[in-house]
Amino acid sequence: MMKFDTTTVRLISAIAEEGSISRAADRMGLAVAAASRRVSDLESQLGVRLFKRQPHGVKVTEAGTRLLSHIRQIDHLTQRLEGDARAVNRGRDGRVIIGAPKSVVIPFLAREIARTQQLFPGIALQIVEENSRIVQQLLRDRVIDIGIYEKTSGFIDLPRYAYRQDHLVVVYSRHHFSLPAAPLGIEALIELPIVTLGRGSAILTALHRAHESRGRTFRNDFVVSGFDSMLALVREGVGVGLMPPDVFGALHPEVELACVELEGDWHRRSYMLSFIESEAQQQRMLRNVLSQLLPGEFEA
Repeated sequence: MMKFDTTTVRLISAIAEEGSISRAADRMGLAVAAASRRVSDLESQLGVRLFKRQPHGVKVTEAGTRLLSHIRQIDHLTQRLEGDARAVNRGRDGRVIIGAPKSVVIPFLAREIARTQQLFPGIALQIVEENSRIVQQLLRDRVIDIGIYEKTSGFIDLPRYAYRQDHLVVVYSRHHFSLPAAPLGIEALIELPIVTLGRGSAILTALHRAHESRGRTFRNDFVVSGFDSMLALVREGVGVGLMPPDVFGALHPEVELACVELEGDWHRRSYMLSFIESEAQQQRMLRNVLSQLLPGEFEA
């Protein structure tokens, strides 16, 4: 029978992220030799090599790539168990985890979470901030209870409820670009260097579609993981960025940073909400939270 502990599970995920056993060991407070032994023991149990040793680190093998999603799922579920236990130990009724992109958290969800906590102090609420695709993966794997994601990126086979809508604007530095005050057309936009969020983001998907509609290929030269990093590159004139206007305002941009609207409707987004059915106690907590996120759809 296969045996491996939570430390080994988290170590494997850390090695895949760091590309190095020594860096992953340091991150987890393990001796390098002990970390290497844990990897070797797990590989022996599985009968496959998870990592290929290289002169300057390790690389995930093809077999490791296929198995890593299962290992990460175990890691997520273990963290879920530990978090739920902590909530119960603190006298809470339980915990509800909500996954959403940053473009939802900043203008909408943060305010609604604060209101929900005031109304239902017995429920421990947690936010997992990820792009729309990862949110759905976490929901599918039951790591989170509620997932909010951009409609066009939806793939999960669960009931979907309309949540909120937003749109994108072009953000730029006045020192480096001169853009008209009038809405910018796709033809003008695709001639500009664009800083975008990475793989799985709804913004990247929208950009690919916008370019394809004009027979162009989006080059993805400047890819970042967050709006703050995007704005840092925009500030230096590396390119222009795309983000919702509420997010732009929340980042407190200086005077030389500006935004301009876009023509058409390709940049308008709709967000959907899905949730996982669960046992009775958890379901009651879910309905209380959903009554604040989707007024009129659910009764507390």
